[in-house]
Amino acid sequence: MSAFGGKIIKVHPDDNVAIVVEAGGLVEGQALGDGLVASGRIPQGHKLALRDIDIDAPIVRYGEVIGNAVVAIGQGEHVDESRVRLPEAPALDDLPLATRPAPDVEPLEGFTFEGYRNPDGSVGTKNVLGITTSVQCVAGTVDHVVARIKRELLPRYPNVDDVVGLNHTYGCGVAINAPAAIVPIRTLKNIALNPNFGNEVMVIGLGCEKLQPSTLVDDRPVRIYENTEAADPDANVLSLQDESFHGFGEMVEGIMAMAERHLERLNRRRRETCPASDLVVGMQCGGSDAFSGVTANPAVGFATDLIVRAGGSVMFSEVTEVRDAIHLLTPRAIDEQVGRALIEQMAWYDDYLSQGQADRSANPSPGNKKGGLSNVVEKALGSIIKSGSSPIVDVIGPGERLRRRGLTFAATPASDFICGTLQLAAGMNLQVFTTGRGTPYGLSMVPVLKVSSNSTLGRRWHDLIDLDAGRIATGDASIEAVGWELFRLILDVASGRRQAAADRLGIHNDLVLFNPAPVT
Repeated sequence: MSAFGGKIIKVHPDDNVAIVVEAGGLVEGQALGDGLVASGRIPQGHKLALRDIDIDAPIVRYGEVIGNAVVAIGQGEHVDESRVRLPEAPALDDLPLATRPAPDVEPLEGFTFEGYRNPDGSVGTKNVLGITTSVQCVAGTVDHVVARIKRELLPRYPNVDDVVGLNHTYGCGVAINAPAAIVPIRTLKNIALNPNFGNEVMVIGLGCEKLQPSTLVDDRPVRIYENTEAADPDANVLSLQDESFHGFGEMVEGIMAMAERHLERLNRRRRETCPASDLVVGMQCGGSDAFSGVTANPAVGFATDLIVRAGGSVMFSEVTEVRDAIHLLTPRAIDEQVGRALIEQMAWYDDYLSQGQADRSANPSPGNKKGGLSNVVEKALGSIIKSGSSPIVDVIGPGERLRRRGLTFAATPASDFICGTLQLAAGMNLQVFTTGRGTPYGLSMVPVLKVSSNSTLGRRWHDLIDLDAGRIATGDASIEAVGWELFRLILDVASGRRQAAADRLGIHNDLVLFNPAPVT
C-alpha cells in the first residue's frame, strides 16, 4: 500500500486507481505528486485515475479487475460508479482448490480471558438468561415478561448480566416441511445453544403453532411447565394455551416462576481463566466504504490470524461479499473437500438470487456507493480481507453450528441483521463489526465491537465506535499495530473488564431469521 503525500492511497502496484484520503476530498487542480493532478472535485474515499484508462479497459484495485471503463477516463479524473461496468462473476468451474500452503507461523501462547465455562466445554463471554419463542404470536408476552424480570427479579441475581427475549417472525403460516425450512428451524435451535446462555434457555410457545416448542430444545429433555405448585423445577418449555392457565396474569406468573429457577442456576456461574483458544469470534462488516478494505478489514484480518494462531475460532461470512473474490479463497481451503464446500455455497446462493429475480448487482447499498464503493466486486475484494491469511478449515451452511477450531466460512446473506443472527447460531461468543458509513448495530446476546474504517467517522461517532482503524490511512498507525490493539480489546471485552459501546449504551438489534422457504 502506498500513499501520495498522504492525499490518496494506492493498494497494489498494478492498480490504476487510488482512493482519496483527505477528509474534505480533492479540489480541481490539486497536485498529488509525481505529476498527478486532480481534474475535478473528488470526495473522500472515492477513486481517481492514476493514468489514462481507455474505454472498455480494465479498472484495477487491490491488483484485481473491479470492472471496465464505460467511457475513456483521463488521468486524475473521478472514477465514480457510473464509469465502471460490472464484470462477470468468477466462474465456479475449475477454481483452484487447496493450492496455497498454510503460512508458516508460530503458535501464539499465553493469552487468556476470563469467561464462563459450560459443561460441554464451550465458554461464554456473558452470563445471560435467554427466553426464546416458538412463534411470533407470543413475542409481545415475552417482551412484557422480560421487562418485569429485569425490574423485579434480576437485581436479586447480581452474577447474571441480562435477560433477553429471543423473538423472531417465524413459527406459523410457513411451509414447515419444505426442504429450505431447515434453515430457520436449525437457526433457532442453535441460537438456544449459544455459550453465553449457559444451557439455561427457556422456550415460550403458544400451543397451536407449526413449530412446536419442544422442537427447539434440541437433544435436551423436554420439561413442560405446569401451573401447579409441584411444577418441575427444571422446566424449560411453557405454552400459553395450556388449559391450566386462567388469564394472562397466570401465564405471566408461570413464566416468572420458571425464569427464577433458571436465574438461580445462572447466578452460580463465575468467570474463570480460559485460554484464548476458547474464543469464537464472528467477523462482519456493515455500512462499508472504500476505506474498509485498506484499514479496518485488514486490521481485523490481522487479529483473525492472531486468534487462529492462539488456537481460537473465527468465522467470516456474507456470501454476496465473497462471491466475486471466491477465486482468492478456494486456494486457501485446507483440503479439496473444504474448497468444494465453498463453491457449493456460492452456487446455492446464485440459484437463490435467481429464483428471486435478483442478482449480485443488488449489492452494494446507496451508502456504500456514497462511501466510494463502485460495485460488489470492489466491495467483495475489501470484505474478504477480514479473513486474514489463515487456511480455511471448514464451511458451514446458514444456521449450522461451528464444528472446528480455526478459520471457518459461515455462509450467510450480507444483511447485517441476518448475518449476526446466523453467526449467533453458529456459536460465536463475541463479534467484531467494521463500518465506514456508521451503524449503531449491536446484539444483546454477545458483545459487538465496532471498528471504524476512517477517522472522520471515528471522531464523529466517538461514543459509538470501539476502535478507530482510520489511523492506518493517515499513517498514524500500522495494520499490525491496530490488529494487536483489536486482539487485546477482544480479550478485555470477553473478560468483562471493558464494555462494548453498544452494551454500554443499550443499543441492540432484533434477531432476523433467514427463511428461504415458502410462506403459506
